Amino acid sequence: MTQRRGLLIILSSPSGAGKSTLSRRLLEWDESLSFSVSATTRAPREGEIDGKDYHFLTESQFKRDVTEGEMLEHAYVFGNFYGSPKGPVESAISAGRDVLFDIDWQGAQQIQNSDLGKHTLSIFILPPSIPELRRRLEGRGQDSAEVIAKRMQKSWDEISHWAEYDYVLVNDDLDATKTRLKDIISAARLKRIQQPELTDHVRRLQMEFEELK
Repeated sequence: MTQRRGLLIILSSPSGAGKSTLSRRLLEWDESLSFSVSATTRAPREGEIDGKDYHFLTESQFKRDVTEGEMLEHAYVFGNFYGSPKGPVESAISAGRDVLFDIDWQGAQQIQNSDLGKHTLSIFILPPSIPELRRRLEGRGQDSAEVIAKRMQKSWDEISHWAEYDYVLVNDDLDATKTRLKDIISAARLKRIQQPELTDHVRRLQMEFEELK
């Protein structure tokens, strides 16, 4: 059986559109999928484990990794650096395992423009409506009215980048959206570029064809 190469699966959406829930469901669907563990310069919170929740780095370590090209994407957010280490992702996709990224459009652009960009599958999740997006944010009961207002204000900036993705799904029903995601991922795994051993297989077929002459 042909050994395929793993995918870098990028999921992006405005806050409240269902990206995190869909990510969890995809990880439950296929245990070979792994979630990209981000690196950060912020201090660990209570209960967080280094290497599982985040890779906790000093600012000098983080900046060194960026300079040496060891971060697939990175950003400075609320006084701390965040990024996706390249090494674990390269190891996973070389072994035929897909890696899932829950990142914004800026991170998606950086990964797509990296040397691993040809192996990315980018998917943007849209809400069915803006009122529904607000209802979902309010229904979580996690944020104050002020924070929700800021999230809503930022949501259009996120949505405005929808056309930069390979696939765009309207999440009006979680189960239906999960099914569509599974179909997209299953098809992308069969792309020619994800099956490097096909070249050798076609060469063998050519040799067998020549032997028939």
